Amino acid sequence: MTQISMHAASAPVFARMLDNMLNWLDAARAHAEARKFSPDAYLALRLAPDMLPFTKQIQIASDAAKACVARLAGQDIPRYEDNEATLDELAQRIRKTRDYVLSVPAQAFEGSEDREISVPRRSGEPLRFDGLSYLRHYATPNFYFHATTAYALLRQAGVPLGKADYLG
Repeated sequence: MTQISMHAASAPVFARMLDNMLNWLDAARAHAEARKFSPDAYLALRLAPDMLPFTKQIQIASDAAKACVARLAGQDIPRYEDNEATLDELAQRIRKTRDYVLSVPAQAFEGSEDREISVPRRSGEPLRFDGLSYLRHYATPNFYFHATTAYALLRQAGVPLGKADYLG
């Protein structure tokens, strides 16, 4: 029976989708330029009035990936300012996140499946997990929720993306 390491189940998985997200931004930029509007018009897109806009979807996906890798590796979570105001700045954030998750050595993840992970919340007690449960049931679904929402926002706006663009 083949075993998959915590590293293999996290860092390269996040990095691949982050690369896909960069391709989506390239497609969005090309779509906007072909239709002669600013690519930054995508930043405020929302699926519903009570949902966070495109910019926050990218920021939160980025945060989910870097926080997961840092927590599993026992490192401090890199802090980003959340001040991206252009599509190009969002792309820079995605690249920075991808580079970080790929920079953490596989050895740093050893034993992380049993590591206690605590996730602070705005109100109430922090969420507590063992590393494997955190990866499978919290961090990965949270990352994909926000990545998928960003993809859906671009599709809704007419950016010519398809399943192959999502899967890479």
